[in-house]
Amino acid sequence: MATEVLPDAAALRLGRRQRALEQMAAHDLDVLVLGRQANVRYVSGAPQLWVAGTRPFGPTCVLMRETGAVHLLSTWDEGVPDDIPHENLYGISWNPMNTIAALQRIDGAATARRVGTDALSPAFAKLLPVAFPNATLVDGELAMRAARRIKTAEEVDSLRRAIAVAESGLAAAVSELRPGVSEHLLAAVLVEALAAGGVSTPSNQDVAWVTSRDHPWRRVDGDRRVRDGDLVAFSAGVLAGGYIGEVGRTWPAGGPNGAAGPFRRWDNLWAKLLAACQPGAAADGLLTAYQDAGEPAPPMPVARGLGMGFDPPVVSQHLPRSAAAERLEPGMVLAVTGYVWEPGVGAVFGREAVLITADGPEVLTSSPSWRG
Repeated sequence: MATEVLPDAAALRLGRRQRALEQMAAHDLDVLVLGRQANVRYVSGAPQLWVAGTRPFGPTCVLMRETGAVHLLSTWDEGVPDDIPHENLYGISWNPMNTIAALQRIDGAATARRVGTDALSPAFAKLLPVAFPNATLVDGELAMRAARRIKTAEEVDSLRRAIAVAESGLAAAVSELRPGVSEHLLAAVLVEALAAGGVSTPSNQDVAWVTSRDHPWRRVDGDRRVRDGDLVAFSAGVLAGGYIGEVGRTWPAGGPNGAAGPFRRWDNLWAKLLAACQPGAAADGLLTAYQDAGEPAPPMPVARGLGMGFDPPVVSQHLPRSAAAERLEPGMVLAVTGYVWEPGVGAVFGREAVLITADGPEVLTSSPSWRG
């Protein structure tokens, strides 16, 4: 894996930037002011500090539609690609008026008519009009979502590499599964394998858990040690090169203890989920797949976009109208989740990365599944 202080490859970052510029034209935006880290990296190609949770909005990256110029909040050149010249960098300041002054100096700021932002705090809602005095501030996240929902060929390659690292961690953790082992040790083995693969940033906290035999959605309470016959779910996720790769599997510990039944049900469900991943199909077909399989939809999203963060679409039983309005398009990459539960046995959880192509779905994940 490439070191995170290097900028993204030229074809990768320039292809993304072109998509962002096209969406700026489609949404009639003269300027994009970005603060969300995934959006900043998408446009600039410069690695960003990844954090779990949220952070206050700040104008970290500015993209000008007319010139294609990128202006970036950075105190140094390391990791900044050559197509962003040093004079387009502006430093961090405790005084926001210094930042606004830097934005005022951008060529085209004074004449911009429509400025989109991907988030906005009350303070910057008052300050940004000072930098763009003739502009109306509008929602720029819509343009970024439209750009990011369809992956370039280079982005798909990046996702393949991230998934490969996640799968190496999954394999290491599964190899340690046995009665008596703790969930903590399984998680540690997985994270260690990810680091050996060149990635030190997992994308999720829940790595391995014993599924409950008594409740469909809960994990087992207690000492978090695996017992004979438990069904143990694994969720391996990494942030590698700015892209999230994920894979999920469930394996029985020791004797299968009746696991064959729910695994067969999961296979039946998965066949219907994959069949629903057709170009042009409505995304709510993934919810219908659960109904057709006779399985209740899980509380987590059935599918969501994979990319540089939490990409659209989000397909959930809690958002049925949004799912019905979404159409699957070639170039989308989805994390598709199958989940079934059997009383007295436990749950079978599986997550696959699926690329929507013009010819149908392509499964990017290749980790083996348990077969009794």
